[in-house]
Amino acid sequence: MIYLDYSATTPVSYDVLESYIGATKNFMGNPNSLHSLGVKSKTLMASAVKQISDIFHILESEIIFTGSATMANNLAIIGACLANMKMGNHVIVSKLEHPSIYKICEYLETLGFEISYVDNNEEGLIDFEDLKNLIREDTILVSICAVNSETGARQPLKMIRQIIKKENAETIFHSDMTQALGKVSISFHDVDLASASSHKIYGPKGIGLLYKSERVKIKPLLYGSGPNEYNPGTPPVPLIVAFSKAIRLATSDIDKRENFVRRLNTIIVNELKKIDGVLINSSKICIPHILNISLKNIKPETFIHAMEEYEIYLSTNTACASGELSTSIMAIYNDPKRAMSTIRISLSYLTTSEEVYKFLACFKKVYSKLSNFH
Repeated sequence: MIYLDYSATTPVSYDVLESYIGATKNFMGNPNSLHSLGVKSKTLMASAVKQISDIFHILESEIIFTGSATMANNLAIIGACLANMKMGNHVIVSKLEHPSIYKICEYLETLGFEISYVDNNEEGLIDFEDLKNLIREDTILVSICAVNSETGARQPLKMIRQIIKKENAETIFHSDMTQALGKVSISFHDVDLASASSHKIYGPKGIGLLYKSERVKIKPLLYGSGPNEYNPGTPPVPLIVAFSKAIRLATSDIDKRENFVRRLNTIIVNELKKIDGVLINSSKICIPHILNISLKNIKPETFIHAMEEYEIYLSTNTACASGELSTSIMAIYNDPKRAMSTIRISLSYLTTSEEVYKFLACFKKVYSKLSNFH
């Protein structure tokens, strides 16, 4: 099997799984309980939270666990808008976001919020001048992802923050960092709110994270018991421990791993460029882990299923919008045909050179076969 869909989800690493199993077997107490089993679980959880805070140089109180990155996005954006309605009703997002962000925007519009969409250039970089012009006195929040999930376009968050704060110091800056965490170096200090997910970094599914700067006010979306006002109920200690371990492992040797993935990406791009009818959509500002291409005259679903026969697994755009027109490719190229025929190849430091060469050989074989049908 050759797995090239790491941006959709990753396999759980052995070490992370060991941490999860250990916490499940040996820490059965509810961390909200007062007895010794509860205290034991609470202590383990506190240690996992401290590890995350130390890695990112943030306060432990600034870490909120959620069920997923989508839940973190909801809590961040809706929570910030509801808590800061006195300031205004204007929100700015990019045209390169994960589908969950647009669903949130649709909901906010039903509450009377106004959404503006900032432009980007032909490489997928945010148009700084357009962003500057869009920010108003009543702009509550700007949400721009760190790395686009379809093309891998990476945004300079520090620079974007400076533009936002210069135009309106009160505007909150949120970034969905799901596709950046574990792939490239990130800093939560570049933003006010940041979303991330465990299953994208070789951790278990079912847990995400919201970084919330202590300076930012957000309104809870869920209500219940327990010490965590933003995510009430019994904390999932084994998931928190496993996520913490996954973060520690994913952020170590990050530059070395990125350089390795870049070499694999270059091999693929150089070969695919030679094939007539294959368009490379990812640009030089994209991280090497995500490579987006479009195929002329071949349906992406047909191609993906044909590759599956060789046990090679790819995706169209994001797993959450599979088979639909790529909003990101439309935002960059304004070409519906190109946006309807995208394939996403996502690599990992676990990908081998041997897998890449086998993938390329099968790609050429399948492409040639399917092209002959047209």
